[in-house]
Amino acid sequence: MDVFYNPDGIGDVLLIPIKDGDRYEIEHERFGPITKITSKKGEVLGYNIFEASKHFDLAEKGKIKLTESFLQEIKQLFAVNQLSDQLDFDLSPKFVVGYVTSKDSHENADKLSVCQVDVGTETLQIVCGAPNVDAGQKVVVAKVGATMPSGLKIKPYELRGVPSNGMICSQKELGLPNAPAEKGIYVLDDSYSVGEEFITH
Repeated sequence: MDVFYNPDGIGDVLLIPIKDGDRYEIEHERFGPITKITSKKGEVLGYNIFEASKHFDLAEKGKIKLTESFLQEIKQLFAVNQLSDQLDFDLSPKFVVGYVTSKDSHENADKLSVCQVDVGTETLQIVCGAPNVDAGQKVVVAKVGATMPSGLKIKPYELRGVPSNGMICSQKELGLPNAPAEKGIYVLDDSYSVGEEFITH
């Protein structure tokens, strides 16, 4: 999970986005330096922490990976300001090395493949349209909950009636420099270990 700190563009505010919502249908509630943002239905969409540099040591700018220790600091600030929300965020890596254990043709689409991909902790079924995907490859998997460099959020969905949980990524989709123009997933060499986090920047 990522949080965002852009003092030059936004000011001294730490943004903690949780869910997308209609910006015309939101409500704000202040708890000291913390603004809680909810939908009209009461769903928590995120938090903004003002004067963030007073509360945290923010050496990084832009997108910041939320670590367990940073989350503990945020929880302490919430407690001090009588905000009792449970911050049970999934901090597990969202971009990981996967191994394609099998590839089958999609029954309803000629150009799609249904792949079983071992990501270390589980095997995910991912529908993939890349022409070069094949069993036996190590690949980069964006798991459900990942946010791509383009801003696309990875969610469980169905492609032509077949469930897909995650995305096998190309270099271009990962925002890697000098990514090839032709379509195709990024096939990794054997120096990568299945399940390890893939650092995209």
